Amino acid sequence: MAIVGVVGLGNMGRGMAISLKRGGHQVLGTDASEATRTALAAEGIEIHPDVAALCREAELVILSLPTADIVDAVVTGENGILAHARPGLLVVDTSTSHPDTTRRLAKLLADAGVALIDAPVSGGPKGAITGTMTMVIGGSEADVARAEPILEAISAKRVHVGAVGAGHVTKIINNLLCAAHLLTAAEAVKIARSAGVDAERMLEGINAGSGRSGVTLVNFPTWVLNDAFDSGFTMKLMRKDVRLGAQLVDELGLSLPLAAEAAKLWAGSADTIADGEDFNRIVELQLGTDK
Repeated sequence: MAIVGVVGLGNMGRGMAISLKRGGHQVLGTDASEATRTALAAEGIEIHPDVAALCREAELVILSLPTADIVDAVVTGENGILAHARPGLLVVDTSTSHPDTTRRLAKLLADAGVALIDAPVSGGPKGAITGTMTMVIGGSEADVARAEPILEAISAKRVHVGAVGAGHVTKIINNLLCAAHLLTAAEAVKIARSAGVDAERMLEGINAGSGRSGVTLVNFPTWVLNDAFDSGFTMKLMRKDVRLGAQLVDELGLSLPLAAEAAKLWAGSADTIADGEDFNRIVELQLGTDK
């Protein structure tokens, strides 16, 4: 059993904390929201008032935070990890963050005797609370091996893709693909319906062939065609991830017209689809409100 801290107890952090507890670990949690802290305390998570208090006890700290700037503040702030962690602490950043931020923070932490690996996740809140997420991991072989017994309590599949920062590069690419696939799959549904073909049967055929994707296999049947739109991941978060993708492409000096068009469509969607809506609602750009 390990003493594991979770910083950020929203949809994903809550699920991870509960999965860790179910896996036999001692779980310490904290969140910027007092209401969230109170709710998790009622679910049996040992709540600490801030990051500083949590770091003084935890052997490993998991970050589940919405943006790179917040990750930076949690690590480098006055009450943050860098100022209060004991040497030997291992930090696992499951957020979708910028790889340059990750590498910079990893260097600062390493100088203080603290290790960091980036392990962004896929699978949504359901995957977090059932311990079935997928993680793409960046970090040294030794640090990843050290984290493995804890990560296996919150994920079903873990792929070590390279050094620190590689996990976040991979997750940015994954989310950029997902963002583009939602747009192209919506266009495919539009074509099918305009040609008089049932969308569900069309997707069944696509999913038996080479045109399938995670979006056609999972997103459309689970959240789109049934009008559920309750994946737990918002337009605001996906727009942030698409911006990260566009920023990375620009920084690398690449000319990628399809990625650029997807980024343009996602940015423009803010005019018609509110931040708090489910991210799968991007299909409304092609399909309107008639799914």
